[in-house]
Amino acid sequence: MTNLFSLAEQIRKCTACPLWKKRTLTVPGEGPENADILFVGEAPGVEEDRKGLPFVGKSGTFLDEMIQIIGITKKDVFITNCVKCRPPNNRKPTGKELETCTKLWLEKQIVSIKPKVIVILGRVALQSVLKKTNIHELHGKVITKNKQKYFITYHPVAGMRFPATFQKIKSDCIKLVNDINIL
Repeated sequence: MTNLFSLAEQIRKCTACPLWKKRTLTVPGEGPENADILFVGEAPGVEEDRKGLPFVGKSGTFLDEMIQIIGITKKDVFITNCVKCRPPNNRKPTGKELETCTKLWLEKQIVSIKPKVIVILGRVALQSVLKKTNIHELHGKVITKNKQKYFITYHPVAGMRFPATFQKIKSDCIKLVNDINIL
């Protein structure tokens, strides 16, 4: 089995899709190999591409708030994205980019970490990981697939843009802790 360090080194050299041509740095993810919770977002943004770390821009501040609501610290979780390179102009990753990166890297990270729960952040990650699209119906719910638990919520950017979504994310985080005994 490949460990996270080895996977990160491989990700840094990846040229499997055209995104590598415009990236500054890949963003393999960050956190302990034995994390109970794995957060999966969509793709790196400008700050993430510049620093090579996930969720360090404005959405990272919001994700930090989500993690505090859950009652844990960032050092206790592994945070990554479906796509490990920033799409140009922060566009949504294409289906091919998502499929390539998920198969090559994200699935191997999940196997290596063996988290108790994977928190899916947003519709794009939901579609890429679970092949489902209706986040409005699924947020705040746990889905079990192949003995792995997935918890669905909105992407932090949606919470930053829309106050009603911010409240839904807060409720989802509270539900993750209180209503669902998976941690």
